[in-house]
Amino acid sequence: MFHSHDWWLGLAFRRSVENVRIGHFETLKPICPNCVDRSRSFESPLQINRVENEEGGHIVEGILRCSNLECQSEFPVVDGIPILLPRLRSYVAENIFHIIARQDFSASTESLLGDCCSQGSALDTMRQHLSCYTWDHYAEFDPCEPHRSDGIQPGSVVRILEWGLNQPDSQSIPKAPMLDIGCGVGRTTFELASRTKELVLGIDLHFAMLRLAAKVLRKGRVSYPRRRVGLVYDRREFQVPFNDCENVDFWACDILSLPFSNGTFSQTIGMNVLDAVASPYDFLISMANALGERGIGFLACPYDWSTAATSVEAWIGGHSQRGEFLGESSLQLRKLFRSKEDRSKEEVPNRLPLEILGEADRFPWSLRLHDRSSMLYEVDLIRFQRGSQ
Repeated sequence: MFHSHDWWLGLAFRRSVENVRIGHFETLKPICPNCVDRSRSFESPLQINRVENEEGGHIVEGILRCSNLECQSEFPVVDGIPILLPRLRSYVAENIFHIIARQDFSASTESLLGDCCSQGSALDTMRQHLSCYTWDHYAEFDPCEPHRSDGIQPGSVVRILEWGLNQPDSQSIPKAPMLDIGCGVGRTTFELASRTKELVLGIDLHFAMLRLAAKVLRKGRVSYPRRRVGLVYDRREFQVPFNDCENVDFWACDILSLPFSNGTFSQTIGMNVLDAVASPYDFLISMANALGERGIGFLACPYDWSTAATSVEAWIGGHSQRGEFLGESSLQLRKLFRSKEDRSKEEVPNRLPLEILGEADRFPWSLRLHDRSSMLYEVDLIRFQRGSQ
């Protein structure tokens, strides 16, 4: 059971709502990211300290607190999104524009403000990201979305997910919560919950995308700025039909500092995020640690390396044609996984406790940039399983 310091407030809250998102806390049992060591030998549960605003079963605004009396770190819930990060002050300072940004401007006022900020501003960057990724995740439900003659259609991210979910091993996944890492604006989290009927948590560090996902969860509607060209954006709003939404929630978490006990999840998916973290190897270790015994993971990556996200030394391939794998990321990545032959051998240094179950390469993933521009990636897909821990 999830306990609160203000037990009477928690009791009143439970009586007034359906306990849906409280259920996520009780099931996942998040722990303080500030006072847990990497080995997870010491863990401090988080507690609901204050509920300032709730809406239809969601804690929209509130504060969580570490139960360790020597820590007592506090973590905010903003627009339904718990921000559970070890370096909270730095994250808030760096993302304060997105966190406190108003959402109630009319399309015309937002357009004028965007013109004033001009290209390259924080507002322009945010709108471009929302336009690009929301289009791929949800535009198939937009009745105003035109059919493109070039074959570039929304839903690439769903088609990638379908490949992972349609593998023969899907029926053997243990019954337990699932984790969608780098969920963006949330479509894959909804799909994962609908197709598995399990509790699913979507996590990301991009607050503006998480806010859009959380709003879709609460309202059942998508509202986003669709870029036409330059600084011209059209506001698009439409309903989206998803089942089993009561099993979905979105949190701001860092995969490299997950606020959960090891083995919490039966399935983890990390789609197009491996090449966007500071340490790809630690990312894979975190995916392995998050899985329970015989848990299943799914990885998709276009190896679009950038020093803005990852130092060259940390790239998995992609930077030295003089090495063993001649700079080929896919070959070096697979070398990190166990093979069937490794089962009877001693542990190999730096080898992941994961075994590849299925794989595919050059799977298409397309993103719309604006009316006259799109981008096509070829994604590497790997389905893997966690062995005995």
